[in-house]
Amino acid sequence: MQLNSTKPFSYETTPTSGLVAYFSMEIAIDRAMPTYSGGLGMLAGDTLRSAADLGVPLVAFSLAHRKGYFQQHLSPAGDQTEEVQPWNPSDFCTEEAARIRVSVEGRDVMVRAWRYDLRGRYGHVVPIYLLDTDLDGNSGWDRGLTDHLYGGDTNYRLQQEIVLGLGGARMANALGLKVNVYHMNEGHAALLTLALLESEMGGGPLNSPTDADILQVRNKCVFTTHTPVPAGHDRFSTEQSIRILGGDRTARLEKLGVFEGGLLNMTMLALRFSRYANGVAMQHGKVSRAMFPQYQIDSITNGVHAPTWISEPVQQMLDVQIPSWRRDNLTLRNAIDLPEQELRDAHHRAKEALLTEVATRTGLVLNPRVLTLGFARRAATYKRANLLFADPERLLKIATQAGGLQILYAGKAHPADDPGKALIHSVIETASKLSNDMLRVVYLENYAWDLGALLTAGVDVWVNTPRRPYEASGTSGMKAALNGVPSLSILDGWWIEGCIEGVTGWAIEDGANDAEEAENLYRKLENAVVPLYCGEPQHWARMMRTTLAFNGSFFNTNRMVKQYTRNSYYPVKLIETVTKAEETAPSYAMK
Repeated sequence: MQLNSTKPFSYETTPTSGLVAYFSMEIAIDRAMPTYSGGLGMLAGDTLRSAADLGVPLVAFSLAHRKGYFQQHLSPAGDQTEEVQPWNPSDFCTEEAARIRVSVEGRDVMVRAWRYDLRGRYGHVVPIYLLDTDLDGNSGWDRGLTDHLYGGDTNYRLQQEIVLGLGGARMANALGLKVNVYHMNEGHAALLTLALLESEMGGGPLNSPTDADILQVRNKCVFTTHTPVPAGHDRFSTEQSIRILGGDRTARLEKLGVFEGGLLNMTMLALRFSRYANGVAMQHGKVSRAMFPQYQIDSITNGVHAPTWISEPVQQMLDVQIPSWRRDNLTLRNAIDLPEQELRDAHHRAKEALLTEVATRTGLVLNPRVLTLGFARRAATYKRANLLFADPERLLKIATQAGGLQILYAGKAHPADDPGKALIHSVIETASKLSNDMLRVVYLENYAWDLGALLTAGVDVWVNTPRRPYEASGTSGMKAALNGVPSLSILDGWWIEGCIEGVTGWAIEDGANDAEEAENLYRKLENAVVPLYCGEPQHWARMMRTTLAFNGSFFNTNRMVKQYTRNSYYPVKLIETVTKAEETAPSYAMK
C-alpha cells in the first residue's frame, strides 16, 4: 500500500484490501451518541480516533443501541434510577443499502448498517458501522435486539452477540470490504469466528471443518480480553446455545472445546480461533495466562487519546511549548521542561471549569485553592468507592491538616447491579454525615464523557482503590496524567507500570484486607500528598510536570495502536504504512 506524499492519507483514496475490522459491543464515538457505557467503550473510541490520526486502514463494527445505556438519576438519599437515552442514528450516520440476515432462535432477522465516518487529524477516515435490526419485516422483539446496551438478560445478550459477531462478519462481506484481520475487542464478538468458518467451508450448516479450515480462520483473527476474573467472561448454558444459536452450531462448538462446565465460554471461543491474543496491561497478561494456560496471551497496555482528554487550557500551553505533541505523543516527554507557572495556571483554569460545573449541577460552591480528590468509576463493589470512609474521624483530621479537603465522586451502577447501587447509596449517605466546612464530599450524577473529561483534568489527585487483581487496566488515571494530575492508587492494572513513587503519584501499598489498605491510603495522604500540596507551590508543579512527561507520553492510544499494528495486525507489513503516514502528516499543530 502506497501513500500519496502530496496530500493526507484518506480512506477514500486507498484500496479496500488489507483492512482491519475492529469489533466491539460498545464504542464511544461522539459525545452526543449514547453508544457506550464506560471504560470498554471509551477505550474502543480512543483506539479508533488514534487509528484515524495514524492512517491505519481500519473499519469498525458495533450495534446501534438506539436507546443507549441509561441516564442516571440519584435521589438525595443516594438511590439510583435509570432513564433510557433514545437517539436517532440518521441524525449522525448514513444508512448503507446492504442488508444481511442472521438466525436467532430459528428466526431470520434482517440487519442493516449505519455508517459513521470518524475522521482523523490529517484526513484519514475510519468508518464505523452500527448494526441495526429495527427494520420492517422483523418481529417487534427482533426490532429491539439492537436497542439497549447491556440491557435485558443473558438470552438478550446472546442474541445481540449473534447480531454483532455473525451479522458483523456477514455485513463486512456484503459491503465489499476486503478484510485481512478481524479484531475482537472482548468476547462479545466471538461468534464472528463461526461466520468465517462457515464461509471457509462454503457456507451453509457446519459439517466437519478440517484443521486447515480452522487454521485459515485463526490466521485472520486477533483478540483482546479485558476481564481479569473468570466470572466476568460471557458464558451461556447449553440449553441457551441450542435454543438461540441452534443445535448444529452448538454441537460444533462443543467439539471445538469452547464449552467449560456445561457453559459456552465466549472468551475461550475467541482464543480458540485467534492467532494472537492479549491482555490490556502487563499484570493483566499474567492473570489471563493463569486463567487460560492452554493459550499464549501477550499484553498491550491500554492508553487514551491525548487530544480528546487533555483539557483546553493544557492543550493551549502544549501547542506553544511542545507544538509536535498532537502528531507524536512521545514528544510529551518534553513536558519535563514545561514552565512551572504556566502549568499551574493551566491546571487552575481546568479546575475552575470543573468547579463551575459542580456548582451548576448541585448549587455547591467549592474552593479552587483546596486540595481536591477525584474518584469516578463504574460503581462496582470491587472498586471500593467507600474505602476513603473506612475511618471517618481520621479522614476529618486529614482534611483539617490540609486546610480543607474536597472529594468529588461519580459513577453509574449497572441497572441490575444491586450491590453497586447500594455502594452509591452508602457513599452518598456517608458524605451527607461527614461534610462540613473542612471536608466537602460531592457525588455527581450521570457520569459520562463530558463530566469525565472535566474531572480528570480538574481535580488535584486521582484516586483509585480496586481490590486486586480485579483491575484489568483502568484508563481514567491515564486521562488525569495527561493533564499533569498524579494518581494515588492501588498497585493494580496500569498503575503497576505507571507508578513512580513521588514522581507520577503514590502507591497505596497492598494489605491483607480492606482495613489495612485503608490505613495505607490514609498514611499516604497524611505523609505525602497533603504535605506536598500544602508546601511550596513549585514542588507540586514539578510533580505535575513529571506526571505528564513520564505517564502522558506512554499511556496514550497512539503508542497502543502502533503496538497493535506491529505486534498483532501486521507485524511487518504495516510498519511502513504507519511510518509513512506519520512522515507525510503536517508537523504543525492542528485543531
